[in-house]
Amino acid sequence: MTVQPTELEAQLDAIRQEAQQALAAANSLDLLEQLRVKYLGKKGPIPQVLGGMGKLDPGDRPRIGARANEVKEAIQTELEQRKIALQAAQLQAALESETLDVTMPGVYHPQGKVHPLNSIMDRVIDIFVGLGYTVAEGPEMETDYYNFEALNFLPDHPARDMQDTLFLPDGNILRTHTSSVQIRYMEENEPPVRIIMPGRCYRRDTVDATHTAVFHQIEFLAIDEGLTFTDLKGTLRMFLEQLFGEVPIRMRPSFFPFTEPSAEVDLQWKGRWLEIMGCGMVDPNVLKAVGYDPEVYTGFAGGLGVERLAAVLYQIDDIRRLYNSDLRFLKQF
Repeated sequence: MTVQPTELEAQLDAIRQEAQQALAAANSLDLLEQLRVKYLGKKGPIPQVLGGMGKLDPGDRPRIGARANEVKEAIQTELEQRKIALQAAQLQAALESETLDVTMPGVYHPQGKVHPLNSIMDRVIDIFVGLGYTVAEGPEMETDYYNFEALNFLPDHPARDMQDTLFLPDGNILRTHTSSVQIRYMEENEPPVRIIMPGRCYRRDTVDATHTAVFHQIEFLAIDEGLTFTDLKGTLRMFLEQLFGEVPIRMRPSFFPFTEPSAEVDLQWKGRWLEIMGCGMVDPNVLKAVGYDPEVYTGFAGGLGVERLAAVLYQIDDIRRLYNSDLRFLKQF
């Protein structure tokens, strides 16, 4: 059964008229997209009309095909025009709802600054990185092994009492120093080693002008063949001169379980001697604990408290000021 070309032309005209009315009534871009799929998609009415062209005489098919393309292009043009109109209306609505009165006074948002503790840590890290050291970090919740035993603190060692340790219910502890990072790093890396370890530490201290239960520490460690106490002194002098400038430095014998010999480092600042850090040559027992041969390798280590360093550099009389979030104090830095 043949189909009259006029019937298909009438269907195409009806599709175009219906699409025009629907597009004119569309009031959102989402609805417009739905109409695009409805009229121009593969399952739309135009492909359905073209499906009946097989029943047309061969001479009528080109005319109907051309008419279908005209309808399709007309719908596409009207669709684009409606889309532009809706986008313009949407932009205008946004401009009207978000209008700014440029004559109103602005709201001042002060620029943030680096906290003095973080600033000092960054300065120390930069100096040691410049000397070829790598930053290493570790967990703040530690085991007794990493915090004490591997660092030559025997179970009955009196130095354990010096640490004022905070013990956790599960048997772990909050690390009392960042020295535990040394052990973890050396267990996973072969010499030579040159690392710096910044981080937060915890001790059962009574909070006062010079002590807090939570504090920050920076330690450094170097392991290699042939390192001596002279290398340690040279490293300390270079570090302190970059931090403080040309200042007198002295070293006093001291004791730490993980270094032997050990020393306290003082510097003359503002007319008086101030203790600034502890250091020493790595004890052979610490090297053995991580599998290093103490007959081949030697090393040195040192550490300082960031709060104490801040008190010296900035002449702060009470380190609790560093934690009070008082902008009148912090703005000085």
